[in-house]
Amino acid sequence: MANPPHGGVLKDLIARDAPRRKELYAEAEKLPAIVLSERQLCDLELILSGGFSPLEGFMNQKDYDGVVAESRLSDGNLFSIPITLDISKGTIDEVGVKPGARVALRDFRDDRNLAIITVDDVYQPDKQKEAKEVFGGDEEHPAIKYLFNTANEYYVGGKIEAIDRLNHYDYVGLRYTPAELRLHFDKLGWSKVVAFQTRNPMHRAHRELTVRAARARQANVLIHPVVGLTKPGDIDHFTRVRVYQALLPRYPNGMAVLGLLPLAMRMGGPREAIWHAIIRKNHGATHFIVGRDHAGPGSNSKGQDFYGPYDAQHAVEKYKNELGIEVVPFQMMTYLPDSDEYKPHDEVEPGTRTLNISGTELRKRLRTGQEIPEWFSYPEVVKVLRESHPPRSQQGFTVFLTGYTNSGKDAIARALNVTLNQQGGRSVSLLLGENVRSELSSELGFSREDRAKNIARIAFVASELTKAGAAVIAAPIAPFEQSRKHAREIVEKYGSFYLVHVATPLEYAEKTDKRGIYAKARKGEIKGFTGVDDPYEAPTNADLVVDLEKNTVRTIVHQIVLLLESQGLLGAV
Repeated sequence: MANPPHGGVLKDLIARDAPRRKELYAEAEKLPAIVLSERQLCDLELILSGGFSPLEGFMNQKDYDGVVAESRLSDGNLFSIPITLDISKGTIDEVGVKPGARVALRDFRDDRNLAIITVDDVYQPDKQKEAKEVFGGDEEHPAIKYLFNTANEYYVGGKIEAIDRLNHYDYVGLRYTPAELRLHFDKLGWSKVVAFQTRNPMHRAHRELTVRAARARQANVLIHPVVGLTKPGDIDHFTRVRVYQALLPRYPNGMAVLGLLPLAMRMGGPREAIWHAIIRKNHGATHFIVGRDHAGPGSNSKGQDFYGPYDAQHAVEKYKNELGIEVVPFQMMTYLPDSDEYKPHDEVEPGTRTLNISGTELRKRLRTGQEIPEWFSYPEVVKVLRESHPPRSQQGFTVFLTGYTNSGKDAIARALNVTLNQQGGRSVSLLLGENVRSELSSELGFSREDRAKNIARIAFVASELTKAGAAVIAAPIAPFEQSRKHAREIVEKYGSFYLVHVATPLEYAEKTDKRGIYAKARKGEIKGFTGVDDPYEAPTNADLVVDLEKNTVRTIVHQIVLLLESQGLLGAV
């Protein structure tokens, strides 16, 4: 196979440092360590394997500045995405990170030391410039949100020495390093390889597209899906890999190979497309399919696309000679029912009957159990998707009730619990505020911080139960909007979340309080009591607003059941 970009040698740090592994391991055990996050681990894995060649470590400030401004490292080599090790000021002080220091890089999952970094510099990036130059500047872009809300304020640059690979326990036979994949191609006798980047399931149109691209170039196909971090809301990689495995036998004999890429995507459009091309060249590909809006995150809340549909193709085409990889433009494939074939959209005669199923329509059919025709996707692919996408009536969900103490939320929650258990079809879990406080959060007080921790714990439990297909009813006071928003985000990764504001007035809740809790709070015997000496931020985005002063528990429960039924989560009422 051809050499990596820039005419350089593949920088396989694991192979390079293998003779010194014992020595480096022993040294790392005595060094202070930086514990890497999931995204940092994805980046480290591809630095170590040579996937990010010519990088040999996390970018120092000279390389970072060059990449942000001009998509070039300080030595002039093309590289379009900053690969940075972000850490906090606290970690810098605690670990002793400074120029010349040697620091172990540790996996948070199993506490193994994977590498040693020799620090070149510690610097504060211009995040505003990075956001604008690399990602376009729209504050709604997921990479920009990550940059300002998750990434730490300092970056550490320096070269790395490899101690060990990351441990993976899934699909280990499909996880090729660049060197391993190149060797595999050599064994097969492949000289031309078309790489296909994907973070979604593949259907017949994708198979037709890749086969056409390969045949036109007398090449073979590398299906190279991302299995690191992708866009929030994407289908999990376990399901996707099962889809790719099911699809592989549909290729002409020996045409395609499946390999997994542990990449943390940034959804950076044109910049990311250049990056993907570099990565695929390092893995031995000679051609790379660049799709419409390649690696784009779609549109913002105003409906404006972050990138133009062909910006990514133009960006890679601009550097194709330097990259040493040929761009294969994505051809939109269209199904012609009268001839039972797929054709590129621009080859279809005007007036020809065509069929298509959009992503939205596909999700709807999976959700409702409607037929997915074989012209669109193969039965074995549909079977995998149906296993991971049960009908709405079998999916988990969370009903999250919020309101004052004695607003009726606990009574509503108990009654809803009984109603859903009576209906059957799925397990039902009840998370009342008092029970959670005694079982999960007994050490927490009622400060704003402790309240946030309590809601986060409830959300975590609810998300796990929702993922398992249960109906979850949670009824904490949850007085703060930020905590409720965070709970929704956590649960909606796995299922539906319905916020029910039990908007019973404070005066009514206090007047009907038979336990005398409000009276004790008014006397100062209970501190930090919501509605007395602590605030309640009424929701502005509740899915349902109810009031026990105006309606009975039975009526309110029926309203909630009607809401769930309207979303297809329950049988007919």
